[in-house]
Amino acid sequence: MKIRVINPNTSASMTAKIGAAAAAVAAPGTVIEAVQPSFGAPSIEGHFDEVWGAAGVSEQVLAGPDADAYVIACFGDPGLHSARELAAGPVIGIAEAAFHAAALLATGFSVVTTLSRTCVIAEHLVQQYGFERRCKGIHGTDIAVLELEDPASDAFRRILAAAEHALVHDRSGAIVLGCAGMADLCEALQQRLGVPVIDGVAAAVKLAEALVGLGLKTSKRGDYAAPLPKVFAGLAAPFSPK
Repeated sequence: MKIRVINPNTSASMTAKIGAAAAAVAAPGTVIEAVQPSFGAPSIEGHFDEVWGAAGVSEQVLAGPDADAYVIACFGDPGLHSARELAAGPVIGIAEAAFHAAALLATGFSVVTTLSRTCVIAEHLVQQYGFERRCKGIHGTDIAVLELEDPASDAFRRILAAAEHALVHDRSGAIVLGCAGMADLCEALQQRLGVPVIDGVAAAVKLAEALVGLGLKTSKRGDYAAPLPKVFAGLAAPFSPK
């Protein structure tokens, strides 16, 4: 089984970190192919960044048609529906995967994410996926995505403090990490907090493996049918559906 794990930003070091997190939980025989777009933003921290990230996800789905499943490794799940139009196999966004996993482990969960401005994007996803009653709060740490790789940012301590506050303030029973760049902190946070801490990258990989193992693929009936053939203009010309 091959799972193509797509980091929608252009940070090679973060792609490597995400790939390592995915490989760490993959079953024997599962090949993790961690990739990133050839264009776009170095980090995704707003709606404008996300537009380019979504286009980059589509590029990387088209570039890997032999994958059995795809994981979108950004908590905004950019380009999820477009990718499902393009792909035959399952496409899992890490936010949707993490919400489902958390809801199976606790009656309520809290999200701890990076910049406070992205909390609104996470709120939109909670509503879109129907988890309004299970998500008890979304908390920004005001750590920039790329600062997660800088020891001077004191990211672990700040995320731990936000998670401790969330558990008490929200009366929640689990923590969802709201950025793929936090994947390497998951185990240590869980040990310190004493509650389930869900990294969406790991959750998405295991869900993808399960769906492929069940012989299930993305439905091609209705809105996830293949894009209609047409000629795109300008920068989009190379992506014209055939």
